[in-house]
Amino acid sequence: MNCDVCKQNQATVFLTQIVDGKMQKVNLCESCSKEKGVTDPTGFALADLLLGLGAAQEMERGGSVQKCPVCGFSQADFKKTGRLGCGACYETFAEGLASLLKGMHKGTAHVGKVPARAVRSIERESQMKTLQRDLHKAVAAEDYESAAQIRDRIKQFDVG
Repeated sequence: MNCDVCKQNQATVFLTQIVDGKMQKVNLCESCSKEKGVTDPTGFALADLLLGLGAAQEMERGGSVQKCPVCGFSQADFKKTGRLGCGACYETFAEGLASLLKGMHKGTAHVGKVPARAVRSIERESQMKTLQRDLHKAVAAEDYESAAQIRDRIKQFDVG
C-alpha cells in the first residue's frame, strides 16, 4: 500500500480517525510521517492532514502575526503544538478557529452530556415551572376556571 501523501513510498504508518460517524484512514510512509510530525504527538494534527489544510493558514487572514494579549500565543505556536495557550486564545483567534472547529466537530458550541435520569428530571422541572407561571397568570387575570384546571394538572404532576 502506497503513502497517501507522496504516493510513491510504501506506507508504514496507519492512522484512523472517526469524524461524524465515518471512519477516515491515512496511510503514510516513514519520511512523510516524520515530516508531518506523527512521531511527535504535540506537533501533529491529524485533522489538518485529513482536511488538507494547515491550521495556521486557516487562522492567518491578511498575513499579520496575531498574538493573544493574555498569554502571548501566536498562530505559529498553535500550528506547532496543535493547542491553544489559554481561554482568551479562543476569542483572539475566533475568526480562523470557527471554520476549523466546525470542520472537526459537530458544532462550535460545547453542549456536553447529561445522564438520561437527569434529562427527565430537568424536563419535569421545566414543565412544573411553566405550569406554575401559567397558574399565576390565570389568577392575576382572574380567570379562575383556567387556574383550577392548571392547579389540577400541577397536582397530577406531583402525584406522577
